[in-house]
Amino acid sequence: MSGATVTVPHHGADLGDLVLRPVRTHAFEACVEQLGTAIRLGVYPRGSVLPPERELAERLTVSRATVREAIAALRQAGMLRTTRGRGGGSVVSYEPVAPAPAAASGLATHREERLDCLDFRRIVEPGACWTAAGRELTAAQRMLLTTALHEVDAADKAGDTAAHRQADSRLHLALASVTGSPRTIEAVTQVQACLHDMLQAIPVLPRNIQHSTAQHHAIVTAVLAGDQARARRSMEQHCDDTAALLRGLLA
Repeated sequence: MSGATVTVPHHGADLGDLVLRPVRTHAFEACVEQLGTAIRLGVYPRGSVLPPERELAERLTVSRATVREAIAALRQAGMLRTTRGRGGGSVVSYEPVAPAPAAASGLATHREERLDCLDFRRIVEPGACWTAAGRELTAAQRMLLTTALHEVDAADKAGDTAAHRQADSRLHLALASVTGSPRTIEAVTQVQACLHDMLQAIPVLPRNIQHSTAQHHAIVTAVLAGDQARARRSMEQHCDDTAALLRGLLA
């Protein structure tokens, strides 16, 4: 599979369409940040092909030249490679890695920022689930959620911790996407990027994964059932448990 180009199915809305947002300032750096974050969180998994430069430029509201420069930077960083010819393009070469506890020391200098991220998440993600559960979801949106949940389960069963981390992020982004709120999607994307770094710095604990899986099912079930109170309560519990784990292990 290494180096192979694969077609990644998109059920319902394309998360890339939702996560990538118009750039406000510092176009080049903002493009690198957004595309890099989307790749790390698995919105564009390893082996998938980025949308054409023209489409990315329209989504990010920048010139194609700026997109091309951002892609070149990500290629230099080893996150992308370019293939030529029919079906070619910018292929994601980023290899998701399993959590490495030794990385925890690098988070110490940003402790207050990380703690604030956990608090902000506790506000944003439960609210997103409450909003999502209150909407009349389309068949495509319902498929997006169930597919994202299935991908988390599949990574769990395979014991692939790196794939699980990305699938987990995609599920949370999918939940945000069905709110229909661009600001909510942006906030959850930022939270998940911060959370990703913290979770990479702690060991994978099977008991926690079991709890997390059960909570993911409860959240998605509540959203699909239109039960706003239960959707928010389930996500609150999920956020609280993850925060407790991180505070305990990252001190």
